[in-house]
Amino acid sequence: MSTPSFNLPQIHDNADDAWGPSPSHLPPQFKDIPYAPYSKSDKLGRFADWNDAEGAGRAAAPIAGGGTTRGTARKGREQAAFGSGTASAFGYFHVEDEASFSLVDNKATAPRRGGATNFNRGRGGARTTTAAGNKATQRSGRGGYSQTNRGTGAMRGGRRGWRDWEKTSRDRESSVAIDPNWRMLEEIDFARLTKLRLDVDEPEDVDSYGRLFSWDKTYDRVSTRMEKPLQAIDRLRYNPTTSDDPVIQQLAAKNTAQIYATDAILSLLMCAPRSVYPWDIVILRDGDKLFLDKRDGGPFDFITVNENATDPPLDDKDSINSAGQLSVEATYVNQNFMFQTVKEDQVFDFEKPNPFYSPDEVEPLASCGYRYRVFDLSVTEEEEIKLALRTEVDAFVPATGTAKELLTIRTLNEFDPRAPGAGGAPDWRSKLDSQRGAVVATEMKNNSFKLARWAVQSILAGADTLKLGYVSRANPKDKWRHSILSIFTLKPTDFASQLNVSLPNGWGIVRTITDLCMKYPDGKYVLIKDPNRSVIRLYAVPMTAFIAEDIEEEVDEHDSAN
Repeated sequence: MSTPSFNLPQIHDNADDAWGPSPSHLPPQFKDIPYAPYSKSDKLGRFADWNDAEGAGRAAAPIAGGGTTRGTARKGREQAAFGSGTASAFGYFHVEDEASFSLVDNKATAPRRGGATNFNRGRGGARTTTAAGNKATQRSGRGGYSQTNRGTGAMRGGRRGWRDWEKTSRDRESSVAIDPNWRMLEEIDFARLTKLRLDVDEPEDVDSYGRLFSWDKTYDRVSTRMEKPLQAIDRLRYNPTTSDDPVIQQLAAKNTAQIYATDAILSLLMCAPRSVYPWDIVILRDGDKLFLDKRDGGPFDFITVNENATDPPLDDKDSINSAGQLSVEATYVNQNFMFQTVKEDQVFDFEKPNPFYSPDEVEPLASCGYRYRVFDLSVTEEEEIKLALRTEVDAFVPATGTAKELLTIRTLNEFDPRAPGAGGAPDWRSKLDSQRGAVVATEMKNNSFKLARWAVQSILAGADTLKLGYVSRANPKDKWRHSILSIFTLKPTDFASQLNVSLPNGWGIVRTITDLCMKYPDGKYVLIKDPNRSVIRLYAVPMTAFIAEDIEEEVDEHDSAN
C-alpha cells in the first residue's frame, strides 16, 4: 500500500501589494490575456447571494426615481465598489449614447383598461389603484390601510425626482445653424470653466459718451397697494455690436488693447456656466486683435424668462407663455420700464455726445451713457494683454456737490404663477410685500443666469446702484398690459455676492477663451453653446458667414417700410 504524499507547488510572492501572481511570474499559457486586477484594499461584497431567487448575485439596477429595482439597493452598493481601485480594461463607455439613455421599468404588470391608471371602485367605497411598476395603493372606505412600494418615491410629495421619467425631454435647437463645412476646433465643458480664476485690477476709463436723465424717485415708493401701469414710450436706444462701434474702431486703430467687446457679450461669457439656453458669439481675429461680436437678431437682443427653472417654459409657439413669447415680452417690459422711470428735468452729459445718434432721427434719444474702459488681463509683467470694453449705464441720481450716482435699470416680469414654466413662483401681488424674501429667492433660482449677467454688467460699467423692477401682467391672459408692483435698490457687488457670482472665475473664462482663439490664424470663428448640453464649442467659419443673413434682414426691413 502506497503512502499518500503531497508536493507543495511553487509559490511566487507578489511584491506589488496585489492579489494573484506577479506579472513577471505568470505561466506562459496565461501571458497576454487581459484580466481585471484589483487591490487588496478593494471591497468585494458578495460573490453570490442565495437569497435572490431570481438571479444569484445580480447587481441592483438604478431606476429614474431613485433607489434600485426589487429592493436590492444595499446589494448594489456593496458590489459597485469591486475593482474601483484600478482602471479596468473591461469598462465600456459610449459618450454619445449616454446622453440619450433612459431606463424603463420592464416588470410584468396586470393588464389594464383605459388610460394610464385604473380606478376600480368596490363595495363600501374601496378603491384600488394600479400603476405601472408600483404596488397598488389600497384604501378601505372604513379606515383601512395603505401600502405603497418602497424605493420609488411613489407617495405624494415623495423624494426628489419623483415622476421625472414622465417629463417630456426638450431637445432645443441651436441658436445658429451649424454648417457641415465648419471645422470644430475646441470643445470645453462647463465643469472645466468653473475651475478657472484670474484676478483683474480696477479698469482705466478711456472715454465716455451720451446723456443721462435723472431717476424718478417717486417710483421708489411703488408697492402692490400703489402699483403703477407700465407705459409704452417711443425712444431711441442704440446697442451696436463691437465691430460696428466707431469708438471701438478708433481705439483699435490706436492699438489701445488686444481684445474688444461690449459688456453684454462679456457678461454672458463670464457667466456662461449658468446658461441653459443656446447662444453664440462671433469672434474675428485680425492680426494681434480679437473682436467679440453678436449676430443681429441673435440671443443678445432678447431677455430670457425662467431659464434656470427646474421646469422652464414650454416651446409651444401658439401659447403666450412659451419661451419665445415670454422672451419678447420681457424685452418689451424692460425697455419701457427704463424709459418710464427717468425724468428729463435733470440731465447729465458725459464728455462727448452719443456716437450713434444722427440729428436726422425723428424719435427722441433715450437716457443712456457709454463708458469705454480698459481692463488689464496680463498674468505676468512680461506680457501685455488688455481688453477694451464698452459699458452702459441707464440713469443717474444727483448727489451732494458735483458727484453723480450712476444707475443701471433692469426688470423681472411675472406672467402667470399657475402656468407651466412659472417655476413655483408665488403670486407677486399677494406675497411681494409680506414675503419679499421668498419672492426674491425664487427669482434668484429661476433666473440665475440672467441676474448674474445683470450684476456683472453693472460692476463692469462702474455703476453705483442697480434698480430692479418687479413688473406683472395686469391680466394673466394679456401680455401687452403690465403694472409696476415694486422696485428694489441693490448694490451690484452685494447682489453678485448673494448670487454667488465669482468675478475672478469670469475673468479666467474670458482669458482662456481668448487664448484659445489666439492660437489660430487670422479669420472668423464662432463660439456656440450646445443647445442641450453644458458644453461650448469653437468653430472656424468662412469670412462670409452670417453676412448673407444680415443682407436678407436689411432687404426685408426695406420692403416692409415701402
